[in-house]
Amino acid sequence: MTNYPYNSPIKCIILSLSLVICSTLSAQQQPYKKQSQSDFWDKVQFGGGLGLGFGSGYTDISVAPSAIYNFNPYVSLGLGAQYSYVSQKDSYTSNLYGGSLIALVNPIDQIQLSAELEQLRVNVSVEDNSSNSTSTRNFWNTGLFLGAGYRTNNVTIGGRYNVLYNKNDAAYSSAFMPFVRVYF
Repeated sequence: MTNYPYNSPIKCIILSLSLVICSTLSAQQQPYKKQSQSDFWDKVQFGGGLGLGFGSGYTDISVAPSAIYNFNPYVSLGLGAQYSYVSQKDSYTSNLYGGSLIALVNPIDQIQLSAELEQLRVNVSVEDNSSNSTSTRNFWNTGLFLGAGYRTNNVTIGGRYNVLYNKNDAAYSSAFMPFVRVYF
């Protein structure tokens, strides 16, 4: 009988254990990837905007969270919410709240085009100091903003224009609005 190095049972056990340990160590070095049913949440980004403005008797506070779903590197769709409080001492107070649908298109990495349909409830109280009275006005305002901006990483800086703007029934003082958009 020829004497092979693996004929001994002890050598076979040691060789088997060595192979098992080496394969286990090799498997532990590979990055762990959580198995999920879908990659939906990998394509979702959260962001939005915050605004604070203070002056002599003036306060402006805005919170606008949003989330988008990236269908591919070029097209994203999402939802947003908004709340704004604006007050000028002895003049007026307004509360704006509502939601929006947003579509983003990135034809190239640095350019972002947007369309945003916004529906806001506007509550305004105006104080008339000469007659010592207050008038209130509550209405819905719909805006369709078309915009463009320069994009770098997660930040886009640009402007948007409300094509449905009506100065007699508007939530904003102008149809054009600059923006800074951030998504993580």
